[in-house]
Amino acid sequence: MALELGKICSAEDMAGLAGRLGFLPFFKNRIPGFSVEECCPRELWFSESADGPWEWKGPAVRTGLCLYGKFFGGKAGFVSREWFPDFANLRRDGYDFDARFDDGLAALKDKSVYDAVARHGAVLSRELKDELNYRKGGAVGFDTVITRLQMQTYIVISDFVYMRDRHGQTYGWGVAKYATPEAQLGAELPRSAYSRDPVQSRERIIDHLRSVLPDAGEGGLRRLIG
Repeated sequence: MALELGKICSAEDMAGLAGRLGFLPFFKNRIPGFSVEECCPRELWFSESADGPWEWKGPAVRTGLCLYGKFFGGKAGFVSREWFPDFANLRRDGYDFDARFDDGLAALKDKSVYDAVARHGAVLSRELKDELNYRKGGAVGFDTVITRLQMQTYIVISDFVYMRDRHGQTYGWGVAKYATPEAQLGAELPRSAYSRDPVQSRERIIDHLRSVLPDAGEGGLRRLIG
């Protein structure tokens, strides 16, 4: 049976639901009803007369209530500001990125991408690819690296930027802007759960999700959170 979480009809609705639940995948997953895709009316997805969920992602993040990235099985979704520290502690296994790399747990490609994003503070995906030579004939595997860094919570998508035509009208898909959570939330907040064992952070998250999604199967919750 699908969960009934209410309708998402605006960026504020999207951010508010993510903030209330703590976690909100963008796409359908193993837990029926637990996604933006299933909570937003179909007519709003590709409306020619109004913005819809694709366009609301950036404004939702800019509310400060949640962070956005490929967090759930390599697919996108939101994690609330409140629950991000425990989520980061779990996914990072208590490691800052530099410590992970020093212990031989991260590849040099990952380090080059992470370091570039951290150096810029926030950077568009196309600019990042240009800087690191992820263009035709250059380095390969950018999508794999950037997805892995998001799954590990070292990088998030802080906004989407739309190109404009000569009349000043936006067009096309939004271009992702990447940042570190530390740049978005401040250096201390993403690391504020490091004093807990990562397993404890997982159980705190699962206990919370049980309380807000009592009809969701626990197996699905555990697979989603990781």
